[in-house]
Amino acid sequence: MTKDKSIFIKNIYYMLSYAFQTLNQENYDDVAVESFDEMYDLLAAILARGIGIQLKQGLYREYINRQEELPVMRGKINMPETIKNRLVRKQLLTCDYDELSENNLLNQIIKTAVMLLLRNAKVKAEYKDDLKKKMLFFSDVDKLEPTSIRWSSIRFQRNNQTYRMLISICQLIIEGMLITTDAGEYRLASFVDEQRMCRLYEKFILEYYSKHFPELSVSASQIPWSVDDGIRTMLPVMQSDIHLQKGNTVLIIDAKYYSHTTQTQYDKHTLHSNNMYQIFTYVKNRDYEFGDEDHKVSGMLLYAKTDEEIQPDNVYQMHGNQITVRTLDLNKPFSDIAKQLNTIAETHFDLPERSKV
Repeated sequence: MTKDKSIFIKNIYYMLSYAFQTLNQENYDDVAVESFDEMYDLLAAILARGIGIQLKQGLYREYINRQEELPVMRGKINMPETIKNRLVRKQLLTCDYDELSENNLLNQIIKTAVMLLLRNAKVKAEYKDDLKKKMLFFSDVDKLEPTSIRWSSIRFQRNNQTYRMLISICQLIIEGMLITTDAGEYRLASFVDEQRMCRLYEKFILEYYSKHFPELSVSASQIPWSVDDGIRTMLPVMQSDIHLQKGNTVLIIDAKYYSHTTQTQYDKHTLHSNNMYQIFTYVKNRDYEFGDEDHKVSGMLLYAKTDEEIQPDNVYQMHGNQITVRTLDLNKPFSDIAKQLNTIAETHFDLPERSKV
């Protein structure tokens, strides 16, 4: 996918910075100026810095239930177990009590991700040493079976909001880069898979427009089905990646991250059919919402550019709507990436040219 690995990894950092605004804080400035040759090193550096910041604030603790045999009462006496003790002449009380502990799910996830990085041969020693020092503060925290983590069950509240970005980075490491060896051990794969990269790619573009184009309404909104009788039972949700709007002008962008931007059959290159059907459906249903009002609704498939010789660059006029297919070159300096994104919005919404990012 990449011609210049270091440039691409540098841009991954910028993409993460937009996806997680925490990375824009001055605490991460020196991470931004480092040169990374491996994705692992970038993730290790970000994780080490984030853990360091969290340690200064204090690790998140929550109450966990414990049962222990004690000479004096603590919490509540567990009568059945205490009676058993007496029957065997043990002069101990079995007590159930709650204790504030750092050994909770959030800290366990962090430790599990760090252990994976430490076992990876491609992570540089300097990042491993930094992470090992941080893990001294996690001595009472258990590791998890990586595949057992139920990410959807994680809930953030006021006391652990600072963990949100850290856990997202850990998820990228654990879920996106995890494979199993023949021996049943876990190690990191050579690169993040397409699904996770696509999610990051989408989030980056959405947050980029949200930050740099305040005059636009930027969202990842759902588009209702245009039905004649109002019945939408069992119809699938139409969830757009990026929905840009100014007045009655709309641009719906579907961000796609594939190893191949086109499909090939009998040496003939065509666009991914499902992608075209999807963006066309989004556009037509969104267009229907405006009714007789004067409006403009367009769609765009924005692929991450690959090294393939043939890259899509097409504009189609379909039933009164414009559908564009473009590529975004992530192997360019970030200023060039920003210029590509700016041009898309400036051209579509007739906006003045942005200053350099």
